[in-house]
Amino acid sequence: MVRRLPLRRVVHFLGLIVFAISMNSFAEQAPDSVKSIVPQLQSWGSDPQLVAAVKAQNAENLSLDTIKDRDEKWRKSSDISALMKALMTNNAAKRLIELEKSKPYLVELFLMDNQGANVAMSNRTSDYWQGDEEKFTQSYQQGQGHVYVSKVEYDESTQAYLVQVSVPVIDQGKAIGALTIGINLDNLEGM
Repeated sequence: MVRRLPLRRVVHFLGLIVFAISMNSFAEQAPDSVKSIVPQLQSWGSDPQLVAAVKAQNAENLSLDTIKDRDEKWRKSSDISALMKALMTNNAAKRLIELEKSKPYLVELFLMDNQGANVAMSNRTSDYWQGDEEKFTQSYQQGQGHVYVSKVEYDESTQAYLVQVSVPVIDQGKAIGALTIGINLDNLEGM
């Protein structure tokens, strides 16, 4: 025999579930201190050196197959490949390193083209192609451009809580790529 719960108990139980879900989501959202620095980070999406690098890579018209092939090799490599080294030493990478050093709470910056492939980076990323990840899809938005702020995550390599802010790279009012900026919340909150 199926036993039915009284409606008020069902409503109470559902309320607890909704509350728990909302508290979990709230706890993972970026703090206001991150939101306060977004305008400055967004301005970096118009940096002439970064825009030029993205435009140059977009002009190469890499096929998605080529990008995915590079991504597969990248993820399998335990060493720094020639491509990785080139993306960490090109002019755009030097500019990213300057930007990263400008604030003690910045931990990783990387620049992507209009398909989400890396153009430059301040540190090695775990993969070459970001095109299937929210940091790219939400910030590039098919050339419309939008700021994307990730949820807070604990990063084992830095042993800190991090948030990624992704901003569109803008040329003549249109998004042509994206820039992701890693923020160490412990260092940001300590300022």
